[in-house]
Amino acid sequence: MFSLLNLNPALPKGPVACAITIGNFDGVHLGHQAMLARLQEVAAQRGLPTAVMTFEPHPREVFTPDQAPARLTSLREKLELFRSQGIDRVVLARFSRRFAALSAAEFIERILITGIQARWILIGDDFRFGAKRVGDFTLLQQAGLTHGFDVESLPSVLLEGVRVSSTAVRDALAQGDMARAAQLLGRPYSISGRVVHGDKLGHELGFPTANIQMKHNKPPLAGIFAVELWGLDGVRLPGVASLGVRPTVKQNGAPTLEVHVFDFHDRIYGAHVRVDFLHKLRDEAKYPDLPTLIAQIARDVAEAKTFFLSRPDTPGRQD
Repeated sequence: MFSLLNLNPALPKGPVACAITIGNFDGVHLGHQAMLARLQEVAAQRGLPTAVMTFEPHPREVFTPDQAPARLTSLREKLELFRSQGIDRVVLARFSRRFAALSAAEFIERILITGIQARWILIGDDFRFGAKRVGDFTLLQQAGLTHGFDVESLPSVLLEGVRVSSTAVRDALAQGDMARAAQLLGRPYSISGRVVHGDKLGHELGFPTANIQMKHNKPPLAGIFAVELWGLDGVRLPGVASLGVRPTVKQNGAPTLEVHVFDFHDRIYGAHVRVDFLHKLRDEAKYPDLPTLIAQIARDVAEAKTFFLSRPDTPGRQD
């Protein structure tokens, strides 16, 4: 029903008493980061390791897959972000109808107490759990008095008067407002994945690209972007990316992420890289022929280079 993933190799493999927070944590935005910071603060005071419980797949992907929100982060990306925040352990709950049918009391006793050995629990102000979402902060507090754990609720984080949420990040990305998304996330929005072989069309057009394997076919943004690519010897490389279905060359194509890195000719198939989306240049469009597409790509590259020249920390490849 759940598995324990150690991000801190010093921890034993089995359950250990811990301080834990629970949620989907899609995007690991500023609100989530505030929870992780509070978790670490209390865990340090109590001499406990930190743990995060998250769910895979997203609950709405189980119950209403057609209405499920676009994922901001894959599971691997989420784990990488937890590790970067200094979290010791991830409790990965395999969400299913069976899991959702657990009563609130069963969730507390079987998962939190017996399975995880929670000693301090942090939840958001909108957290609900158990069948029909009947479990809440009050119920957890009452159970804590009986079973010997403490509970705290953290209020929502506001940014310029607006609640920071995964939905707010998705809205910003859908609107192409990369600066707003970065504000909400505390970093540029990114997609990471392995470089895989494509159809080599970019090379034929004069703009070779790295094709990044994506874990989900429903990305939260689309279009042409100025980006930075990370993961090759710790160097950030500027470029232009296309994320979309490539209507000029494909019919009913799946979403594809292709990155053209400026002045870069190395073969990097198999490398795991991260693409930071910094600025949206335009929406994806269908062109009448390849020469028209090539001319537009050239304009995109020129516009992206102008964007990077306007930045005070313009990246470049190190020798």
